Amino acid sequence: MRAWQVQGAGDPRDVLHLVDAELPTPGPNEVRVRVTAAGVGLPDAFMCRGTYPLTPGLPFIPGQEVTGVVTALGDGVDLPLGTEVMGVTQFVGGQGGFAEECLLSADGAFAVPDGLTSTEAAGFWIPHLTGWIGLVERGGLQSGEVVAVLGAAGSSGIAAVQLAHALGARVIAVVSDDERAALCRVCGADDIVDRTHGELAPSLRALTDERGVDLVYDPVGGTIGEDAARGMARGGRFLAVGFASGAWPSFATHDLVIANASLVGVFAGRHTRAELDAIHDALAELVRDGRLRNTVTEHVPFAQLPDAIQRMADGRVVGKLVVVP
Repeated sequence: MRAWQVQGAGDPRDVLHLVDAELPTPGPNEVRVRVTAAGVGLPDAFMCRGTYPLTPGLPFIPGQEVTGVVTALGDGVDLPLGTEVMGVTQFVGGQGGFAEECLLSADGAFAVPDGLTSTEAAGFWIPHLTGWIGLVERGGLQSGEVVAVLGAAGSSGIAAVQLAHALGARVIAVVSDDERAALCRVCGADDIVDRTHGELAPSLRALTDERGVDLVYDPVGGTIGEDAARGMARGGRFLAVGFASGAWPSFATHDLVIANASLVGVFAGRHTRAELDAIHDALAELVRDGRLRNTVTEHVPFAQLPDAIQRMADGRVVGKLVVVP
């Protein structure tokens, strides 16, 4: 089968190589799927560079999220062959989704929600699962609260913008240009802050009559996250989701204490199947109701994958990309 394999550590355009790989054999509680489409995310770029915490040993096939049709079953799996599923790949074991076929854990394979095409669903699960865990489970979001989303036009950010809006929050999207602002407005942002125009905290306070925001959803990290934290309301929650900037934000404990604010870690892992089923059902209902929409902005031909991941690494992607074998 055709597959994109990482054979070194460096820029995606340099280390990704198209190879003829053997079909992977599903182990216990695994399924193999024929890939319909695969989501492209910033962790794929980090894995190419060897800086992602879950980077497999070389060589490996990256790609965390796919939709596909089940073609083979491991022991203990009774999912019918030919079933269409979406889910997280076994990328940690080097069998990611940037291939014609890949492996998924049976516990991580889910039905495509009604209202999404197979291609749309390939970019849905990880960003929206992370958004739900961050905003609902960890952040305790309540209708009417104010949420600032950093990196709001990225694949993680735009899912959080949509989800927070769907759950009744007022959403402030933090972006870096007009193109990104336009996408966020379409997806439900109530207000826009261009972070290139100055410090974030004064803008966040000005938009909330100096009260500050209730939640900061931060997949960016670094100094941008630190700046946004200074714009939180009393009792605010800072959701540490990712480090697209290359570094986690750093906070003085004193600043959190005097604001009665919380720093909250968000990790979309270590959930039971029952917990994931409940989240899937809640998200699928929002899709059926029209409150969550497709956020895939570009379909990438399989042959152009290295360029797509390079653009992701360079910050030149707006929205969510999926690759089609």
